[in-house]
Amino acid sequence: MTLISNSHESSIHDAALDYYGKRLATCSSDQTIKIFEIEGETHKLVDTLKQHDGAVWQVSWAHPKFGVILASASFDGKVIIWREENGKWKSLLEHTVHKASVNSVEWAPHEYGAVLLCASSDGQVSIFEVKENGTTHNVVFPAHEAGVNSASWAPVSTNKTGTTITSPTEPSEPLKRFVTGGCDNLVKVWNWDSVNNKATLESTLEGHADWVRDVAWSSSVLFKSYIASSSLDKSVIIWTQENNKGPWKKQYLTKDKFAEATWKVSWSLSGNILAVSSADNKITLWKENLSGEWESAGEVDQ
Repeated sequence: MTLISNSHESSIHDAALDYYGKRLATCSSDQTIKIFEIEGETHKLVDTLKQHDGAVWQVSWAHPKFGVILASASFDGKVIIWREENGKWKSLLEHTVHKASVNSVEWAPHEYGAVLLCASSDGQVSIFEVKENGTTHNVVFPAHEAGVNSASWAPVSTNKTGTTITSPTEPSEPLKRFVTGGCDNLVKVWNWDSVNNKATLESTLEGHADWVRDVAWSSSVLFKSYIASSSLDKSVIIWTQENNKGPWKKQYLTKDKFAEATWKVSWSLSGNILAVSSADNKITLWKENLSGEWESAGEVDQ
């Protein structure tokens, strides 16, 4: 295990490894992003990125087919896209359509192109696309009136034959979906029509009694979709849907509530292990057993 300490002057809000696990980006309330090179159990700070005017909440690496690119979301209402060229980092683009803190940013599956999903306290979600010719395009729409805390893309969906499932409105396009969580205590599932630049609400999922702090769509490409949501109500809910259609089923991760509010949920790369971080500084791991119940898979000690 590689332990990186004293890297920021204030609280660290997110840490993300790149596609190859060779670079680590961290972000903090000190308004900076730090880039580390990871080699085995050693690490080296290679750059500190300073351009935000507020706490930086989240970072997201683009797929390497687009280059060495990182996106960051901040309290200052901006999303900045950074690029590394010849060992030097610089800001490439700024996405400034939101009127309040941008709380979440995530690159779409690379099959969709260089597309960012952004969630803001202004109650809106934006989808920001960087086209191959360098031009950009964005769409902004209301999602949760009281504010959006998190958003997460679904993986590319396939059917039982392994064929990509296509959009019902655009048969030539894959079905593109994402999930959002907000201050209205709701989880919402959306369909994204990239041809007509339109997001359609598929489902509104009720179950939490307080703000939904985080949502995460499992990368599993099995014939069941999994979404995890965490909340200030001290619970985590697993939402499942069979074959990418029909109703979403609700299952609480634990029978009893967590000791403190649950802040973040994150799936393993294979999509079958869920990590939950809570306000008591604990990170617990969970997996589904053969009977469909969720059981403890350990705790992260560091």
